[in-house]
Amino acid sequence: MTRTPQTHEAAPGGAGSISLTNAVAMGTGVMIGAGIFALTGQIAGLAGPLFPLSFVLGAVVTMFSAYSYIVMSNTWPSSGGIAMILTKAYGPGAVAAAASVLMALSMVINESLVARTFATYALRPFGIQDGPLVPAIGVALIVMAYLVNVSGNRAVGLWSLVMSAVKIGGIALFGIAALWASGIENWSPAARLSQNGITGFAASVALSILAFKGLTTITNSGGEITDPRRNVGRTILLSIAVCVVVYLLVALAVGSALTPVQIQQARDYALAEAAQPVLGQTGFYLTVALAMVATASGLIASVFAVSRMLTMLTEMKMIPHSHFGMPGGIRSHMLIYTVVIAGALTVLFDLGRIASLGAFFYLVMDMVVHWGVWKNLRHRIGARGWVILTALTLDAAVLAAFTLFKWRADPTIVIVALVTMLAALLAERLYLGGFVSDGGEGKHTGHR
Repeated sequence: MTRTPQTHEAAPGGAGSISLTNAVAMGTGVMIGAGIFALTGQIAGLAGPLFPLSFVLGAVVTMFSAYSYIVMSNTWPSSGGIAMILTKAYGPGAVAAAASVLMALSMVINESLVARTFATYALRPFGIQDGPLVPAIGVALIVMAYLVNVSGNRAVGLWSLVMSAVKIGGIALFGIAALWASGIENWSPAARLSQNGITGFAASVALSILAFKGLTTITNSGGEITDPRRNVGRTILLSIAVCVVVYLLVALAVGSALTPVQIQQARDYALAEAAQPVLGQTGFYLTVALAMVATASGLIASVFAVSRMLTMLTEMKMIPHSHFGMPGGIRSHMLIYTVVIAGALTVLFDLGRIASLGAFFYLVMDMVVHWGVWKNLRHRIGARGWVILTALTLDAAVLAAFTLFKWRADPTIVIVALVTMLAALLAERLYLGGFVSDGGEGKHTGHR
């Protein structure tokens, strides 16, 4: 029997507590924390000398994808916005619930990615690249993010603003100084791909898109942003614009300081490795400190957003919930569940596999969003269908290339991703009783 969801389009008690500036800080915090420090080496290893171009293409795909989220958030701003979009498009059935779960999983995976990156940089000055200290420090950071989040929305917003200002300014200075010291002429792309070929380059774009997924953090916090119908879209576009400039600056700086082989060898700490030859030991230590600040702020913002999304899913009766004897409300429980799952992933997976899982889940969820908005809602909300179809096509092309590449290089992670997605869909089918509900917004096809 299909469960009847509650309506939660209104913002919760924290409505309007996050300003435009703080929202941009949260979005860039998630993007830059993962994109620069966690993924630069991974992307360069796939794309070869042309890896800065991968960031550009990732930004292009993200800009098209952002359109669906912006037009939906302008119409129905909501905390836990991805779940709202999917429910409006498909009704409160298993498709909407499973895709929402995939979104939440991709965000939690991103938290473990960022946590391990923090630990990798923190240990780099001591010459430690692996071992039990990496997951241990990563889990400690996740616990710290939890403590900041239980302090309330304003604490999260203020922390995100301060940390984002520090890291964006610091990363920009790093890029400018590294380019100045090494010379842009030392970066020689040679207009060639890596040994992975065009498939590897296309696969790198999947990770570049993951570097911009902070836009979902903004969407999921939409109901708590001041004047959301105006500011959610502005926040998304401003965050992407800031990040693409920073990414390109740093990619060129790393490419001028290190060869592609060196970047691949130091893929988990590429920025620190690039800083040392051009900026000396002081630059190396400053880059390590900057990486720790960036990843910590990104993790705090991500924990905030995913806990809000899971809270909304629970209140809409789209996922089961148990208190397990804990005091407090649903939101406090979701914070705990989020950090526990992120901590487990931090212990169990390395950076490469964590990033791959996140890319699979995010791209599939993104395609489900675009299809639902195009098929059922575009006329109702006045959206441009060709923009949505372009986003859907670009996502599909990148996902196909990424899947093909990973199947050749690491088929286990492809199987894990596929099994997890099917399990989420079947579990929601059993829980909700239907793939698509006729009682939700999904019945509105938009062809009136």
